[in-house]
This record gives sequence, C-alpha cells and structure tokens, in this order.
Amino acid sequence: MLVALGLGTACGGAGSPAAAPTGPGREASGAVAASTAGAPAASQRAAAPTPAEAQAFLADVDRELRRLRLQSARAAWVNQNFITEDTDALAAAADEATMEFLNRTMKAARRFDGLALPGELARQLTLLKVGTTLPAPSDPAERAELAALAIEMTSMYGKGKYCPKGAADRAAPAGAAPARAAAGQKAPAGAAAGQKAPAGAVAPECLTLNDLSRILRTSRKWDELLEAWTGWHAIAPPIRPKFERYVALGNKGAAEIGFPDLGALWRAGYDMPPDAFEAETDRLWGKLKPLYDELHCYVRARLRAIHGKDRIGDKAPIPAHLLGNMWAQQWSNVYPLMEPYKGQPSLDVTGKLKAKKLDEKQMVALGERFFTSLGLDPLPGTFWERSLFEKPADREVVCHASAWDVGDRNDLRIKMCIEPTEEDLITIHHELGHIYYYSQYYKLPILFQSGANDGFHEGIGDTLALSVTPSYLKTLGLVDRLPADEKGQINVLFKQALDKIAFLPFGKLIDQWRWDVFAGKTRPEDYNKAWWALRLKYQGVAPPVPRTEADFDPGAKFHVPAGVPYTRYFLAHIYQFQFHRALCKAAGHTGPLHTCSIYGSEAAGEKLRAMLSLGASRTWQEALQVMTGETEADPGAMLEYFEPLRKWLKDQNKGEVCGW
Repeated sequence: MLVALGLGTACGGAGSPAAAPTGPGREASGAVAASTAGAPAASQRAAAPTPAEAQAFLADVDRELRRLRLQSARAAWVNQNFITEDTDALAAAADEATMEFLNRTMKAARRFDGLALPGELARQLTLLKVGTTLPAPSDPAERAELAALAIEMTSMYGKGKYCPKGAADRAAPAGAAPARAAAGQKAPAGAAAGQKAPAGAVAPECLTLNDLSRILRTSRKWDELLEAWTGWHAIAPPIRPKFERYVALGNKGAAEIGFPDLGALWRAGYDMPPDAFEAETDRLWGKLKPLYDELHCYVRARLRAIHGKDRIGDKAPIPAHLLGNMWAQQWSNVYPLMEPYKGQPSLDVTGKLKAKKLDEKQMVALGERFFTSLGLDPLPGTFWERSLFEKPADREVVCHASAWDVGDRNDLRIKMCIEPTEEDLITIHHELGHIYYYSQYYKLPILFQSGANDGFHEGIGDTLALSVTPSYLKTLGLVDRLPADEKGQINVLFKQALDKIAFLPFGKLIDQWRWDVFAGKTRPEDYNKAWWALRLKYQGVAPPVPRTEADFDPGAKFHVPAGVPYTRYFLAHIYQFQFHRALCKAAGHTGPLHTCSIYGSEAAGEKLRAMLSLGASRTWQEALQVMTGETEADPGAMLEYFEPLRKWLKDQNKGEVCGW
C-alpha cells in the first residue's frame, strides 16, 4: 500500500517489472512513508497565520513524519518478507497511524492558504496537500478498516498460487481438509479443488507467480500457456470485494481533504491541474500510438503464422497469453519467435548469464558497477546485508521487485526474487535507479524526499538501462559479437521495442481504468467488462477465454491490490529517452541515439547527480530543465531512438491489415 509521498517507487519495473517494479509502494519503492506535517496548536488557529508559524508548522511536520516513516517502513519490510496475519496487522497499524496524521495535517495546512511564503516553504505546503495516495476518512473505525484492507490485498496477492489437479491434496496433511490456492481463491476448472491425483501418479506442486511467469516466458504450447494464464488470474476474485470497499473508503478520505475522488488526488501530484494532466497523458500517447500500431501489426502476423488464422484473425486483437508476459505488458520473451534477421550476433543474454553461473548478488553487483562508473558512490555495506535477493524456501514473501529506503537514514535495500535472466538484469538496473535517487536526496526535508514526480523516479533506472547496449554487454562477457550492420541494429531495436513500445498502452490504461472506477464512471458490476474494453482499445489485446464479472482480472496485477498508481510507468517510458538523449550529449556521444552508452562518463554522471539531488524541491518541469534544458515532456526522443525500426516496420507491414 502506498500511503504517502516520498516513499519510493516501484518496479520490476512496472511489471513484475517489473518493477515495480518498477514501488512506497509496493511497486515502486516498497517503502511506505508518511509525508505530512504536525497540526498547529489551537491557540495558533485563532490569529491570522504568519510565515514564522508556517515554518514552525513544517518543522513539526518534518520531525513527526520522519518518525512515522521509519515506523511504517520497518513494518512494511517485515510484512512483505514474512507474510503472516501478525505482520499484516503490524503493517496495518503503522499505516493507520500515518493515515491519521496525514488526514489531520493536510486539513491543518489549509490555514496557510494564500499566505506569501518563501519558495521552499511554499513548495513543502504544496506537496503536503497531495502527499498521500490513500487518504483515510476521519472516522477511526473506517480508517482502521482501510489500512487493514490495503495490507490484506497486498498479502493476498503475494500469497497467490495456482494448484494444478492433485497439488492441493498432496500438500494437505493426512486427515486435513483439501488445501486451496493461497488467498482463498477457488481453483480453476480442472485445478486443485481437493481432487485426488490418480493412483500412482506424482501430483504437481502448487505454482507461484514466478513459476507461472516462467511458463509464459518459455513455453510455445497454446494449452500450456492458457493454463498458466488462467491459473494466475484465478487468484484475483477474492480480492474484488475488498477492492470495492477500498474504493469507497479511499474516495471518502479524498473528499475530506478537498478532492472529488481518489483519482483526482492522484492526478493532482504533477504540478498542473488534474484535468490538464490527463490531457497531457493523452497528448503523449497520441504521438506514440502510430509506432505502437506498426509493432502490433508485425507481431500479430508472426504469431498468426505460428498459431493459425483460426485463432488470430486478420484484423483481430492478440490473445493475451501469447506475448510472453502474464499481463502482455512487455513482449521481449517472444523475440526468438520473430527475430527479424537470423544469423546475426546472438542477443541471448539469459543464456550467457546461466552459462556464467552468476548468483543473485553478482547480478546486482553488475548493476552497481554501472552507477559507480558514472562517479556515484558504491552501495553501503548495509545494502548487501539487509536486502532480499532470492525467494526463501521457508516462507511467503512478496516477490515483486521493489527498492527501499527504510526511514531517512540512507538504509537502502532491494527486495527481489532474482533469477538469471536478461529481464531481471534490466530490472536490477531499474531498482538501483531508485536506490541511487534515494541516496542523493535523503538529507533534504522529508517532503522533498521523492522524485520530481513519480515518473522521474521510475525513469531513472530505465535511463541507465538504455545504456546497456550490445557494446556494454560485450564488456561484461554477456554477448560474444556486436551487430555489425543494419540488420543487426534492427534486431537490437526490435527487441528493445518489444519492451519499451509494447508497454506504453498498458502503462496508460491501468490508471485510466482506476480513474473511471474512482469517479464512478465504471460501476462495480462492470469492473471486468471495463478492464477488457480498455485493454482492447489501447493494447489490441483480448482475453484468451471468455471472462465474466465473476472474474476480477485487474486484481491479478500487483499494482491494483497494492494501491500503487501506474501512470508513473507510462511517463517513465517517455522520460527515459529524453533523459538518455541529454546524458548522451553530456557524454559527447555522436551517432544514432540507440547506439549510445554513457557507461564510464563522469560528465554524464554529474548531470544526473544534479537532477537527482533536487528530489522534489523543484517542480518536475524545473528538474527536467536541469538535466535536459527542456521544460516539457518530449516523446520526440523516443521516436528518434526507434526511427530506423519504424521505417523497417512500415516496409514489413505492407500487405498486412493493421489495426483491430
């Protein structure tokens, strides 16, 4: 649950990636912090406020916020690493205390509305007013209920499993009732509903999200992919009633602090009016949609050639289970099925990682090495001692990758169940981006301890990952030969596009769905219908089997039960190319943008540090200007990066009926 500003970012990127992984959040940063101020005394309320009183108010806030942040972050860390009813209760209690403080303090801050203040104080008050993503109602019972709901939904997701036929019965002790998949979900048809395996058969084990994602990543069999997809999505229906109540209580809390609904509060955190921000996301998507449409057209044709026209028609959406990712949000795992030019140097980083037998810490050390090459400091020893790098065999954990600053003491950690894959190597760079952002601003006032906006936080790690080029990978021994001609470059760009371009519509639609839910445009009885309508509209993706309102497919995506806003990942996928272009210029790069790696450039590192050290003390437009010289998000950098591929895709798609 993401209670307040300044707590982190997520990842796995955005997906499982990631992040996020991308984080407070459970997705972006796993830290759950509080960002607010202490309420003024009754005697202060009577007289007209003064700048000195505002300064004292914010100083009180800073002190109390640091205490609550540390308390919440510690409880959240233990909870996500040891999921039990007791740790759920401890995390919920810590979050409830933060909620109460934020509700009271955000109301108290209104006393200073209209008061002329020095820039730094005015900025802190502005951030305080939008300093939570989950405002709680004033009623103590409702506040406690909301805190518990947020923790319960995240834990249900973290414990979710799919139990194939026989697995649950095998797991149960003699005489015990048949086990069910975690989180109380019913097993899908044919799955574990207490049915015994045939005599003499070896019953399969229950499968976690990591297990099922591995199937999505590697299998090429329609039915096997379908079972993994439906198996995971079956964990979500029990989350649905809790989510409905979370929406009602969250909206009530938002109304108490002056917002029409929770979505309006989320959109208010971007240094522009909420309506203007929504229009801005539409503008950015409109510029990039034509490139996505070309990629979709090409990928669908290749998948049709494999699975047949009876399953994927000429102008049909792509079945969601065929794209190598549980949510069809990134498609690079199907690259081997549609590599543009065979015989080019191998881009199989996963194979090399496995051949080198790198362990989890060694993979993280590769990421750290990139950041230190820019002149940034090595990670503290406590990072290596306190982080979670692999899934424990003896307990339930939330495996979704996340970055943490536990308190405000530079107590940096990541929590990630690392596997030796290229996807996880990129996710490590993403999470370390959060970590290094934390390390640059942790001495600022607590209200400034976050990114310029949450998209900045998500984008930094991905910016560095853009420099993980074939030439850089060759220095690590993870590719043998470099692409030497245009065909090799097309292969590299195509594989990148399967991650970066494919993600864009998914990154936009998750919050579009939630904004409509929060605003009452989408009613509870239409949750799943509206979800798939948006996935069809934006992604051109459809469920592989019929879905009904008995399903709750949004709940099968971490950020929904964890309450982590998702537009940050959409923005990050655009910002990162703008950041990359500026850093490449600082590094003295000449040539196509997609060939640039800033590895080893301290000049680029200095420009990066200048922006990171600002935290949220300036508007995102000002922070952007420090790094890039620009004050507006520019999708042109992304288009420039992929321009050679765009021309190639247009040529390849001649004769295809694009669209859906």
